[in-house]
Amino acid sequence: MIYKFKSQAAADVIMLQLNGEQMLNIIGKDASPQGIITVAQIPAAIAALEAAVLAHEAAQARRKEELPQEGEIEGDSVMLRHRSAPFIDLLRCSAQAGKDVVWGV
Repeated sequence: MIYKFKSQAAADVIMLQLNGEQMLNIIGKDASPQGIITVAQIPAAIAALEAAVLAHEAAQARRKEELPQEGEIEGDSVMLRHRSAPFIDLLRCSAQAGKDVVWGV
């Protein structure tokens, strides 16, 4: 499944299922096939995403400080900051224009 986040204020943001579900979980939304983030919910969603980015970066820094185990496989090389940036931009543009963000419709 692909998530296509849409707003009348900005270009669509398309994410693979795993990444779309991650964004929705961070902002406290069900990872359902359809949904809406209202204008009133956008500031809290942006704050949650920004907090998750900071927590992810702190965890990455702690991991680098520890000695890696021999044969340890590195995780996803794409940082949450980069993965979430287009979605955060969509939310910001939508908030400024007073438009909701929807997916699956």
